[in-house]
Amino acid sequence: MSGEKKRALIVVDVQNDFCPGGALAVAQGDEVVAPLNKLIDEFLKRGEPVFKSRDWHLEKTKHFAAYGGAWPVHCVQNTKGAEFHPALIDDMHIRVISKGLGDEDSYSAFDGTDLELQLRRLGIEEVWVGGLATDYCVKNTVLDALKEGFRVKALKNAMRPVELKPGDGEQAIREMENAGAEMQEQ
Repeated sequence: MSGEKKRALIVVDVQNDFCPGGALAVAQGDEVVAPLNKLIDEFLKRGEPVFKSRDWHLEKTKHFAAYGGAWPVHCVQNTKGAEFHPALIDDMHIRVISKGLGDEDSYSAFDGTDLELQLRRLGIEEVWVGGLATDYCVKNTVLDALKEGFRVKALKNAMRPVELKPGDGEQAIREMENAGAEMQEQ
């Protein structure tokens, strides 16, 4: 790897509640699993770090509509909905980042976590990011990674949008590109 940038893979919120049948399902959200698994396998085989972020909400939080927020109840700690998609590779070398532990929205995997510190300690210069959802948690993770000075490859075929409004996904992709992310088909 001499001369190559040290890189890490960040798999964003590929959880049951964000996949078809979940409490806050993203259309075709489960389609991100296969391309992400391919990358997880490649990164692990090369000894490169892999992180999986997850929403890890309390039962009652201002993030949920019932308590003043915008979203239905989803990804409540220690529930089936908060678990990673069952087909997503699990491995003892994958680091799990839990976000949304309080009343804040925490869309980014960097929000209220030590992800940036872990990446710095590992000497990471470039992150590859995919997962759910393009227009919220993926976008915010990508933008925060760029703000922290990391090079970012956003995995266009390994993300899907919520699309509260038609076009939100494409708008998010433009925002990521305009901020300096390299969009990559994997």
